[in-house]
Amino acid sequence: MPGSELFGAEERKEVMDVLETGIMFRYNHDQQRKGIWKAKEFEHELADFVNVKYAHVVSSGSTAVATMMAACGIGAGDEVIVPPFTYIATVEGALLNGAIPVFAEIDDTLCLSPEGIRAAITPKTKAVVLVQMCGAMARMDEIINLCKEQNIMLIEDTAQALGASYRGQMLGTFGIMGAYSFDFFKIITAGEGGAIITNNEQLYKNADMYSDHGHDHIGDNRGMENHPVLGFNYRISELHAAVGLAQLRKIKYILEKKKANKRILKEAISKYPEVSFRFLPDPEGDSATFLSFFMPTEDLARATARELAKAGIGVNYWYDNNYHYIRNWEHLKEMKTIAKIPIEILGSRQDYRTLQLPQSDLIMGRLISIGIRITWTEQDLANIIDKIEHIFKEVLSL
Repeated sequence: MPGSELFGAEERKEVMDVLETGIMFRYNHDQQRKGIWKAKEFEHELADFVNVKYAHVVSSGSTAVATMMAACGIGAGDEVIVPPFTYIATVEGALLNGAIPVFAEIDDTLCLSPEGIRAAITPKTKAVVLVQMCGAMARMDEIINLCKEQNIMLIEDTAQALGASYRGQMLGTFGIMGAYSFDFFKIITAGEGGAIITNNEQLYKNADMYSDHGHDHIGDNRGMENHPVLGFNYRISELHAAVGLAQLRKIKYILEKKKANKRILKEAISKYPEVSFRFLPDPEGDSATFLSFFMPTEDLARATARELAKAGIGVNYWYDNNYHYIRNWEHLKEMKTIAKIPIEILGSRQDYRTLQLPQSDLIMGRLISIGIRITWTEQDLANIIDKIEHIFKEVLSL
């Protein structure tokens, strides 16, 4: 949780700016707010950081994904290709828009594979939602070329990868739209918050309207604005935007510290030839949020993850995680919903209850990720490495 490790005077100052005006709503009230526009400022600095024309901040990464899909015209009956390894918000965003999630295989990048995408394409495919999972990139060139060849929209769920890049270009900017998350567990945090980015003016306007009940935001009278489209309330508050703004100004430091700490851990684990690492098409562009590696077998991965957790090392064994892998999404498999989801009417060519993704299972069963902290001292790292080496020697000797 890098961003949450750095709360301090900068965040308090930005929040107090808002509290002193009393205007926590992100729109209108021009006179009372005395020139304080934290959401607008956050958007401007974010767009500048990732080098795009437009950024629009909303209430969460989840609502950013849903808004992005809506802005792109994804809706009833459209198929969108999604990975089975993601936070489930990617899938929920499609369902909320009436679209049908179609799961495709991942590869050793931990993201959708080009081969998996190709195998999942049908005449109903409207978009590929490329999740840049665990802070790093997929096989970008092949996937971009495939989407162009098939005339399919590429949109990026970059919730976990703000600041990551591929060949010098920020992840999130390769598709026609991208989305980021600023929740408590992300690279920077606003407590809750998200953003949509794009270079397309109309898509930006679509997102801006859709995320605020269809308001066009023209003029200074909230009650008299036009509503060109229907939408919903996915607005961010000025308080959350204030925290996010302060955090964004720390991101270069965050990335530098994470990369340095990850490098030290990776060097230590590299001594074990039985262990292999996640494939990074551009290692320099990694955000270093996690050190992800593969054990030779699922049994060894389970044993290693269990011992690392006992030793107090922040570890994720995603194969058993309830939130991030389809294997454990019983509510999705059975379509257990409170509201009526259109997929029950429109139908899906995949039966989620019996869906088999053998390549993804093989990868996930052997995968372990260690979260990288920025506040680790040299002594902290030395202690962690001692524990890891002891555990690896014991587990790999079994």
